[in-house]
Amino acid sequence: MPGIGAPELLIVLVIVIIIFGVGRIGKVGKELGTGIREFRKGVSGDEEKPAASDDKPKS
Repeated sequence: MPGIGAPELLIVLVIVIIIFGVGRIGKVGKELGTGIREFRKGVSGDEEKPAASDDKPKS
C-alpha cells in the first residue's frame, strides 16, 4: 500500500476548502484541536482540580 504523497494531500485540501470555505478553515482546525485535547485528557484520566473551594468548614 503506497503512502500518501503531495498530490493526494493537495486533493484533500481542495475538497476541505470546497466544503468549509476559506474563512472557516481556521475555526474548524481550532475546534478539532480542542476536541482532540479534551479526548486525550479524558482517556488519560487527568482531570483539572478545582482552584479554590468555598466548602471549607468555618470555625
